[in-house]
Amino acid sequence: MGCATLDSIALVSEYPTADSRTIAEDFVTAGGGPAATAAVAAARLGARAAFAGIVGDDEEGDRVISGLNAEGIDTTAVVRDKSVRTGASVIVVSRESQSRAIVTRPLPPVRFPATGAFRDAVEAAAWVHVDHLGWGAVSGFKGLNISVDAGNPIPGFHPAEVSLYVPTIEQLSSRYGADLDEVVLLQRAIDEGASCVVATAGSQGSWVHRGTGSAVHVPPTTATIVSTLGAGDVYHGALLAAVSAGLDLVEAAAVAGQVATTSCEGLDGRSMIPRLTLTASSTFTQSV
Repeated sequence: MGCATLDSIALVSEYPTADSRTIAEDFVTAGGGPAATAAVAAARLGARAAFAGIVGDDEEGDRVISGLNAEGIDTTAVVRDKSVRTGASVIVVSRESQSRAIVTRPLPPVRFPATGAFRDAVEAAAWVHVDHLGWGAVSGFKGLNISVDAGNPIPGFHPAEVSLYVPTIEQLSSRYGADLDEVVLLQRAIDEGASCVVATAGSQGSWVHRGTGSAVHVPPTTATIVSTLGAGDVYHGALLAAVSAGLDLVEAAAVAGQVATTSCEGLDGRSMIPRLTLTASSTFTQSV
């Protein structure tokens, strides 16, 4: 639940300078947004997924929804709002620095009617995954298994009663103190009320705290990287799909890292997400 966008992405050798004309090595238009891309990743790993968000009543909104439907994702709870324009971004990816610059047209936080397709989807879901735009729509619900993508700042967010809190190490450092190591940072989040924490650390892998014991480090997966765009979003969707398939949280984090790394072999955040069959006994069986 949360953000869905339509992204225009250019791959260049190095960033353009002012008043210049740069030849792109590649250029694609693709669906994006943290929650929407997480839904795509979960669906490709065999999970039944639905997406709830707001898009405009415009061509971009049509393309966002058709892209999700093509992945088998239920979009019944998507709201078409004539008063807004669908979220969109222009992204320049530099091959030289393996970094990106994003110019975005954001949407406001997600708001839904108290009854109808949205509430039905939320109450039927085994997991409800939200990003920075989706958090406010579910923070008042009780009894949900909520997974939070804390990759972007969430005003008013508190991890109490969050079933699976997934921030970056940088965000934990900002919240609890830059002088603390990873083990202490994750423990602080548990102490604040999160049931489980998985903190991503980019090229350093991730850290997992199951709620008891101490944090465990999950090493990174190496790959040929074209673009890291959407890798964190893919990680979140893959993590939930693996947990839903019955994997232990540390094993699920390892699978999510592999899937997210594989997705970096594409320019956009979705085209290279693998299609896998996940079970509790077979953690990473690629089908296509």
